Amino acid sequence: MAKLKNIIKQLSNRDYEIIYNSLLESNAEKSATLLRSMREKQQSDNKIMEELDVNTNAYYTLRSRLNQKIEEYLLQQMESPRTDLLKRVANINETIFTRKRAIAIATLKRLERELLDYDLSNELMVVYKHLKKLHINSPDHFMYSQAYNRHVAYMLAVDKAEDMLADYFKKFGIYTLTGDEIDKMKLVLLNEEMSNFANMYESHRLFVYQSCMNIFHRLFVEEDKPTDDHEPIEDIIDNVNKKFAQYNLDPIYYHLKLVFEYLRLEYYNHYKVFKKAERYFEDVNESASLLLSNYTLYTFPSQFLMTKLERSIRLGIEGQLYEENEALFDDFELDEDNLPQYINYMTYRAVSCYYADKYEEAARWLNTLLNSVSLKKYQHATIEIKSLLALQYCLMGDLELFNQLANSIQRQIRMLGKDECVHIAVFLKILRVATSDAKKEKTIKIRSLATRIPSGGRKLFSPTKYILFDEKLINKLCHM
Repeated sequence: MAKLKNIIKQLSNRDYEIIYNSLLESNAEKSATLLRSMREKQQSDNKIMEELDVNTNAYYTLRSRLNQKIEEYLLQQMESPRTDLLKRVANINETIFTRKRAIAIATLKRLERELLDYDLSNELMVVYKHLKKLHINSPDHFMYSQAYNRHVAYMLAVDKAEDMLADYFKKFGIYTLTGDEIDKMKLVLLNEEMSNFANMYESHRLFVYQSCMNIFHRLFVEEDKPTDDHEPIEDIIDNVNKKFAQYNLDPIYYHLKLVFEYLRLEYYNHYKVFKKAERYFEDVNESASLLLSNYTLYTFPSQFLMTKLERSIRLGIEGQLYEENEALFDDFELDEDNLPQYINYMTYRAVSCYYADKYEEAARWLNTLLNSVSLKKYQHATIEIKSLLALQYCLMGDLELFNQLANSIQRQIRMLGKDECVHIAVFLKILRVATSDAKKEKTIKIRSLATRIPSGGRKLFSPTKYILFDEKLINKLCHM
């Protein structure tokens, strides 16, 4: 919320009036009222909801749509001069064939200066290609030939870096499901390759891409320690933000600000500096649907869902997730081909339903997951999802479905080996005790077993670790 309020307050009077009037013209009166309230009044969220006469769910939706409307307008203002510039590049041949040589060269050199401000390497390559041709009989031909060759090489380097970045997060997703050391080694090697590659060029863009990968790698693969000899993550993010400010006309950087807000959130969360993490949580949470939909090439956004679960449990507000999800993911389109993200999202929604005491709905999310994709390659992930589903059947009192699923889980435990899934074995024992006919000392047995669930366990995909065996759950299990 803080981000949206700050953006609205920083709008110029002209921009504010344009956005406000466009909302009124499109019959979005409530969004216009929300914009005015945030701009002109110092009101709490509850006061604004009273004024708008909406519930929390509708308020989240209004807020999200207003934020999107403002960002679209600001981006359009940024794109207008850039679009004009690209048109002029597209018309270079017209300039060369219809203008005198001196005028054509002057036009191209002006284009060069403007393109450097936007860091448009592809278009710069076109300009240098024509400048070297126009100087074929001049000593400057060599200079422009070299500039052209540099930009061809730079363009290929940026393309390769973008491919490496996307490949890293695709591989990280697989690693979260397998926990395999070979998969981890692939990530280590790819991170080293990106670092070496970025060091070959004096390029702010390669530095930004390398930072996307390196920060995430240190937090979630290496589990960054304060004693590491690396540059502090906070300093890297600050340096990236300086690049964003320096190249403030770059549309890619405009969008990547969200990635680095998310990385800063994860950085503070990693070191348990929760007060500072809260400054970034609201901003990232507001854009959660967008982050999951459009940023998978630059980070692993579904990790945010796990961070959000951990935060809600820590703050004791896990019961609020269900209603909030209805607004945040109202128009979210899930990509089943992105299997790790699909699994994370579906289990997150199921756990949110569980904490809202909606066990049947939680079971539907998990059954949809198990029936819609093949998980044969990911036995650890399968057993986690089935264990979560078994808990829902247990709480629903459907002992027939529970027993069928429990037997399936038990077979998988034997295949994988108990040492590979200690926490699942204990988790299943608790549910077996809860569904048994013997009521004597059931509470004592469950409490005793709950203490044997490892506090650490798998640090990757493990939704069962978000199930707290507190007094509330133990009482439910004991009175079935």
